[in-house]
Amino acid sequence: MDEILEQGEAGTFKMEHKTRLGIIYGGKSSEHEVSLSTALAIMNAVDKARYEIVPYYIQLDGTWVQGESVDDQLTSVEQLRLAGSFDHQPNILKLKETIDIAFPVIHGPNGEDGTLQGLLEIIDVPYVGAGVLGSAMGMDKVAMKNVFGEIGIAQCRYLSYLRHDLLERMDSVISDIEENLGYPCFVKPANMGSSVGITKAKDSQGLKAALEFAAQFDRKIIVEENVNGRELEIGVLGNDELRTSVVGEIKSGNEFYDYEAKYKSQNTKLDIPAQIPEHVVDRIKKMAIAGYQALDVSGLSRVDFFWDEEKDQVYINEINTMPGFTPFSMYPMLFQEAGISYPELINELVDLGFKRYEERKQNRIAAEKLE
Repeated sequence: MDEILEQGEAGTFKMEHKTRLGIIYGGKSSEHEVSLSTALAIMNAVDKARYEIVPYYIQLDGTWVQGESVDDQLTSVEQLRLAGSFDHQPNILKLKETIDIAFPVIHGPNGEDGTLQGLLEIIDVPYVGAGVLGSAMGMDKVAMKNVFGEIGIAQCRYLSYLRHDLLERMDSVISDIEENLGYPCFVKPANMGSSVGITKAKDSQGLKAALEFAAQFDRKIIVEENVNGRELEIGVLGNDELRTSVVGEIKSGNEFYDYEAKYKSQNTKLDIPAQIPEHVVDRIKKMAIAGYQALDVSGLSRVDFFWDEEKDQVYINEINTMPGFTPFSMYPMLFQEAGISYPELINELVDLGFKRYEERKQNRIAAEKLE
């Protein structure tokens, strides 16, 4: 840990230490490239006087490699790949010896789904973001929606199937969807982000192809009814005491907000803050907090909604526990509008990670009875 000097009262100096911030990025996921962009942005934005950045790059085959500390500005994703790959393969079980806190910025499975969070807890490393349960529930759209349903949050109708169901009874699955949801409908892998593997099915032939496509990404598939509504999003920040951002609106350049619309289309527009009535903003804030707490999320999340303007009905869509996190991503931009800058947001998330770690330390692990 590098030592730095800060001027204190009456001209004296006190000894402080940089926080060794381990940025874990890449991962075994179709969102690998998105993770690289997030990591690049964070490494360039953090206060180098406060943090020593230690990069950990998880390659597509799952191999971990540790780079040298990042002190300079990185200008490209290719530089970032090199920053995390030219050094050595770390002993993952000894991360606590090299970093003070981890900032996992892996999107999707094998990083955002509780698996990486579980590893970090086992080896006793503090980390930024949701814990094991919140991450797992936030990743699995079926489990998430089941919980929302239990607490009565309004959402669209949905059905779920396993890959096995498609292999054994595809015709009955299609009939079930047609009878209960109708067309058009959206077919998604249950455990995937960035709209990867999503198809809008408009007839039985398209539905069959969409189901088979989604099953390539996950063993569990979710099918949702089509909702004619405006796409609205809000950020939530905190562990137990929660703050919300302003509400933003997505105006997709494609037929729906798919991967291309999110990351490639020049026609997709973000309206921040969204031009919607205050009563809709209030409803979204309350629903976002209720969903966040129901899934036991901590740190951060972006919560997505549909608003059917004609019916004045708000539906929760999903929670993203590691949303896109470049300065030009929706979550940071929503909080920028709310008065929290990108570097300040990073600082707050690191502080929240330390606080959640200290709170977990309060749990008793001994089995003595109450005397």
